[in-house]
Amino acid sequence: MTELPIISDPKPKRPSWLRVKLPIGEEYKHVRNLVDTHKLHTICESGNCPNMGECWGAGTATFMILGNVCTRSCGFCAVATGRPEPLDWDEPQRVAEAIHLMKVKHAVITSVDRDEIKDGGSIIWYNTIKAVKALNPETTLETLIPDFKGEKENIQRIMDAAPEVVSHNIETTERLTKQVRIQAKYWRSMEVIKILKQGGMRTKSGIMLGLGEAREEVIQTMTDLRDNGCDVITIGQYLQPTKKHLPVHRFVHPDEFAEYHKIGYQLGLDYVESGPLVRSSYHSERHVIAGLGRKEWSERTALEESRGK
Repeated sequence: MTELPIISDPKPKRPSWLRVKLPIGEEYKHVRNLVDTHKLHTICESGNCPNMGECWGAGTATFMILGNVCTRSCGFCAVATGRPEPLDWDEPQRVAEAIHLMKVKHAVITSVDRDEIKDGGSIIWYNTIKAVKALNPETTLETLIPDFKGEKENIQRIMDAAPEVVSHNIETTERLTKQVRIQAKYWRSMEVIKILKQGGMRTKSGIMLGLGEAREEVIQTMTDLRDNGCDVITIGQYLQPTKKHLPVHRFVHPDEFAEYHKIGYQLGLDYVESGPLVRSSYHSERHVIAGLGRKEWSERTALEESRGK
């Protein structure tokens, strides 16, 4: 297979389907105040998420623990890279209290990589999940975790805390991993998914498009995720956070995202979220429910066939 260049020239123009609304409204202001008051970090802000207005307007947010400085320097990520601050052992309780004040029914927690720590931050992860569940027993929880360098003891701590969904993003295809996720490994991430599934977790991963991948590579990545026990896949458009990050190779048309949506279900995945503005935590409250995505897809497919489409 001929390799596609990761850099495109001239720079592609952002299409109309990637326009997003500015964050406004009372609920957005309420969440903004809670985040500021409790000195919390959210990936919504650090990752420049295009859905922040919609999600915060609905009173939800994705919290980022273990600080806001990452030990890795991925080419796509807007989170700062450098030497992190010391661990904050009070952070788990603050996150739990914020989720309680927000009265959310479903929460998402993610983190930076803390490769300088032996446990990779997994103890803080465990404490956070337990604190959230103790104070918010009715709240379902998705945890978007790092790879912990593949260390099973650290991954086991996440499973012991028993969140409803555990997500680990593969981000891109095998060929592009070294350029996109510099310190990560494609098959190590696949192994993390496999360990989680074997441990009884509901598993999830995400892929970005527009970095130079070929259609066949995307389908192969989806297949690899399925083969390693992934239940839920999110597929979205990569957007360059700053000029220092990897450029957008192309803007993928919504019809292509729709094709991957169909292929994902044909591969046997339980839930497929695929669209230009899809991000890992987008509509994540639906990803908790086993069989929901497949059921809705089957019903929609049957209806379309009955109408002769």
